[in-house]
Amino acid sequence: MTVDRADFGSAQFEQISIIDLIRFGGSRLAESGLAFGHSYDNALDEATQLVLHALSMPHDLSPVYGASRVTADEKQRVMGLLERRINERIPAAYLTGEAWFAGLSFKSDPRALVPRSPIAELIEAGFEPWLGGREVSRVLDLCTGSGCIAIATAHYHPHWQVDGVDIDDDALALAAENQQRLLADNVRLRKSDLFNDLQGEVYDLIVTNPPYVTHDETDALPAEYAHEPELGLRAGEDGLDLALKILRDAPNHLSTDGLLICEVGEAERALVELLPELPLEWVEFKVGQMGIFVAERADLVAHHARIKDLADARG
Repeated sequence: MTVDRADFGSAQFEQISIIDLIRFGGSRLAESGLAFGHSYDNALDEATQLVLHALSMPHDLSPVYGASRVTADEKQRVMGLLERRINERIPAAYLTGEAWFAGLSFKSDPRALVPRSPIAELIEAGFEPWLGGREVSRVLDLCTGSGCIAIATAHYHPHWQVDGVDIDDDALALAAENQQRLLADNVRLRKSDLFNDLQGEVYDLIVTNPPYVTHDETDALPAEYAHEPELGLRAGEDGLDLALKILRDAPNHLSTDGLLICEVGEAERALVELLPELPLEWVEFKVGQMGIFVAERADLVAHHARIKDLADARG
């Protein structure tokens, strides 16, 4: 694009810098009763994201540029984004159209949940020590949403073939855009209600972040979550409606030494109470335990009868 020299000559610079806007934005967001947790967990980081996006600057802009003054138009764009974040309670990732996951930039919009699973840490660690060096050729990301888990896994393991599966057409369309965005040629996107349309498919590793929020918790979520598809959140009275079906059906789609990694969040306690005899390994992350378990196929087979009874009772 060619920019006329007059555009530069007419630019009206404010007596305010990038760092001033970030500090101001952080203060306003912090005092406005917002809920954080969609990619960023605090007001200052969100303000940084919004300010840099409004200025068309990279998210990792060097602090050297913090003292740079902004123009009147740039200041207006920043203020507009901050006002929308505060007044409309839209998650910052939806305002910018971008979310970072496992070190990669994903397109983010209301067709799918904002990427934020701690599974990103597992992906970057090559799923070790849980894989224990076992050979992997095929991976399934069940309930793929934006495609972030499937695509990030494929990115860091280009020799693995990864299927990303979801029931929702809108989510799959967004995942397809992210697949193209990150040139993930070893990803295949498929539509299926959990395993229902995956007959005959067998994987060495199944990774899933299904809906796991209880009815009561979903109803009480802050306004930010109302912008996300409820289909990706709500999962029954105890948050386990989908997780139990996944535990029941996963053995039919896992290789002999296959592994299931599943996120259930706050529903961890309910799952342990329902299946205290099932040996699950709960992953410890850098920030602590986050409701993600690892299960061996052999253990799921050994306890299949009890799991099936519980899952079948959910309808």
